[in-house]
This record gives sequence, C-alpha cells and structure tokens, in this order.
Amino acid sequence: MQKILTGRNLWLAVGLVVAALSAHAGWIDPNMVDPNMAIAFGAIGATQMSNSQARVIDPILSEVAQGYRNADMVGLNLFPYVPVTSRGGKIIAFGKEDFALYNTQRAPGANTKRIQFGYAAGNYTLEQHALEAVAPWELQQEASVVAQVNLANMAVRKVQNIIALRLEKAQADIATTAASYAATNKITLSGASQWSDYSGTSNPSKDIETGKEAIRSQIGRRGNTVVLSAQAFKAAKQHPSIIDRIKYTGRDVITAEMLAALWDVDRVVVGDAVYADASGTLTDVWGKFVVVAYTNLSGVADFGEPTYGYTYRLDGAPFVEEGYADKNAKSDIYPVTDEVAPVLTAALSGYLISNAVA
Repeated sequence: MQKILTGRNLWLAVGLVVAALSAHAGWIDPNMVDPNMAIAFGAIGATQMSNSQARVIDPILSEVAQGYRNADMVGLNLFPYVPVTSRGGKIIAFGKEDFALYNTQRAPGANTKRIQFGYAAGNYTLEQHALEAVAPWELQQEASVVAQVNLANMAVRKVQNIIALRLEKAQADIATTAASYAATNKITLSGASQWSDYSGTSNPSKDIETGKEAIRSQIGRRGNTVVLSAQAFKAAKQHPSIIDRIKYTGRDVITAEMLAALWDVDRVVVGDAVYADASGTLTDVWGKFVVVAYTNLSGVADFGEPTYGYTYRLDGAPFVEEGYADKNAKSDIYPVTDEVAPVLTAALSGYLISNAVA
C-alpha cells in the first residue's frame, strides 16, 4: 500500500530535498550533510515551539520592570536577589566551617586536608507570578498629549507593585516564623518589656544588642541589618530611652538612619507595607515583629558568607512581553512575569523579636 504523505512527513521530505539541493549546488559540503540534521530542519514546520521560543520580549519595558524598586518594600534587605538559570535546584546553606579550629599542619608527602563550605539543605522551586498591565488607548492618548506621561510604563510599574507586595509578604512570613529560629535566637516580649510600654522596664536598644550578640556567638559576625515593623518603629522613636540618648544631636525627629547609628548597624529599614485581607481590612505585612540579621547584600559575591537569606530569581526576570492590542477593550496589554523563590539559608544569622509592641 502506498503510504500517504502526511503534513509532518511532507516537512521531513522538504528538509531532505533542501539539504540535497544545497549539496548539489555546492552551497555546502556533501560530506557534511547529516540526514538527521536534514530531518530536524524539515521538522521545524511541524514542531510546536516552546513557551520560551514563542515569547517575544519587549526590551524597553523589561528594562523598566527590572530597574524598578518600590521603596516601601524592605524584604530584599534580608533576602537579596540571586540570579539563577534553572527554575529548580539545591538551596546552599551554611554551617560553622569558618570558625572551627582545623589541624592545618601537614607533614612532607602527606595529603593536604580539605574542607567544604556550604551544603545542600533542600530544594528550591521558583514560583512564576504573572499579571497583565492594561493601557486603554483613550488614556494613552490623553496622557501623552496633556501630561507627556508614558502610560505603558505606568501600567507596568503598577503591576510590579502588586507582584512586589506578594513577594514582600512571602519574605515577611519566612522571616517572622519563630519555629525557624533556635531558642537562643528569638524572644517574645510581653507586658512591661514591650517597646510600647514607657514605664521604664522596656529597652529597645538592649534588645537589639542582645540580638546582635546572639548572632555573633553563632556565626562570628554581628547583625548588620534591623528590620522594624511600622508599629515597632513608631514605638522606638518615641521611646524615652532612645530620645534621651539622641537629645543632644539637635535633631527633632528620630529617623531610621539615626537608629542605625545608635545601634551600630549598617541599616535600619522600616516595613511600612500593608495588604488587604479577605475582608478588605488593611494589615501590616511585618506585624509587630523586629528582625535582626547578618546579611550580605552582595549576593553571590561571597557564597561562603553565612548570610541570612536569598531570593532566587530567574536570570533576566522580571520581563515584559511585547504588548498586544485587545480591540474589544480598546487597550494595549503588556504581560509582566517574574519567577522568584525567597529562602532562609542561615537561620543562625538572624534574631527574631516577636510582639515588640502591644
């Protein structure tokens, strides 16, 4: 029976014919013609492209998305970005290898001792988060003519804010989970010890110093980052003990930078972000928590550092696909995609203060 030439077989045949004609015409060396390569060439027309092959990226709007940072989001101070090329892999955690007393003495002819830094402590899987930014044609026209505003950029940034808030909440949930910390690296305040109690017992500076020392005793480095919830910051800057220590600076308002100098850390950041719960009530992302941590914001510059955490992010993300027109909605649509996974890599590099305020 004669075999029917299907669509796929037709393309395979075309591939073989093109390869043969090219060799016959002298365009390529006949000895270099590989039937499998010809078949692959012919199969292009019959094989569906992958998502990555089909996706067309808008380089300008992608640059807008990649360069945009919402100042209200502070989670990246604990979980700095680390670009990865795979959507899944091993989490690199850290132990106390830097601080062990090794017998480094070596006899002539003896093997040199070896040590290994970092170990696989589990798996990470990037989560993909995507939203489409909508830019109505009418608003684009008015914005460009009246206010010289690029509405496409604004729409992408709005989507970025939404995606960044979700990431901030995920980072805060990881950082404020008490079960992740050793008993020596956490405390829950209550009553007169809470920073919102000004009766004379509570002492925010002492609590921060205790946290820094707890971290130093575990990893040999003092905490260099303090994340204050909005409520904890409010209580701290009104606390009598702190006001008394900075009253001669000539400053009327206590800032996060002043607290960083007072507590001798590189940075104090305030988590002002809020989110709406199921009932629509706005809730502080960072609750009533304070996190003291040692973080290496250089990312992968020194993977041997026992830094608190990382946010694994697909290399090149976030990206904005080339916009397309939705004629029914009379709008341009710009799909924005990010792929991330925040992970706690060294809980011993952190100290959690729960219920910092009442």
